[in-house]
Amino acid sequence: MRLGQDFFDQPTIELAKALLGTHLVLGDLRGKIVETEAYLHEGDPACHASRGLTARNAPMFGPAGRTYVYFIYGMYHCLNVTSAKEGVGEAVLIRALEPLAGLDLMRERRKTQKIENLCSGPGKLTLAFGINMAHNNLDLVCGQGGQSGLQIHAGGESPAVEASGRIGLSCAQDLQLRFFIPDSRFVSGRRSKS
Repeated sequence: MRLGQDFFDQPTIELAKALLGTHLVLGDLRGKIVETEAYLHEGDPACHASRGLTARNAPMFGPAGRTYVYFIYGMYHCLNVTSAKEGVGEAVLIRALEPLAGLDLMRERRKTQKIENLCSGPGKLTLAFGINMAHNNLDLVCGQGGQSGLQIHAGGESPAVEASGRIGLSCAQDLQLRFFIPDSRFVSGRRSKS
């Protein structure tokens, strides 16, 4: 079942936790979200919106429940879900998925047979799912997100959640804004609290 606006209207940190265990769906591809990272407008220098509105980060300032996709290192796209009220630039990065359906296409796109390596990182999962800038600023609740096929569905029971500092960033690494399902073998990077 596709998640509604009330789900996305949670505070950013709560949304980052609530997204764990839900399913990212794009056409025949499906994966369970096992790792997220919250990005806050204030007190978070790693947040793209911390220095104000730009053409790149404009989706972050829109309503909650939209996509914010950006391109990094000249080779990877990253998928975020916007959060907070309109005018406040916040989002949740989808960091890792447990692949559930469409594995043959994911393996072809990622050029690996190892299931643990298909979606165990933000750049890996967008490659596996074929997510790119055409998926930026789409409504996950209704309209454009549905037309693109990109959706977030309810999962099963709410999983256990652990938090840690961020990984792979040059600033704000100490903020406990990375959330993950502790027993998942698909989580990227280190799993310990630090």
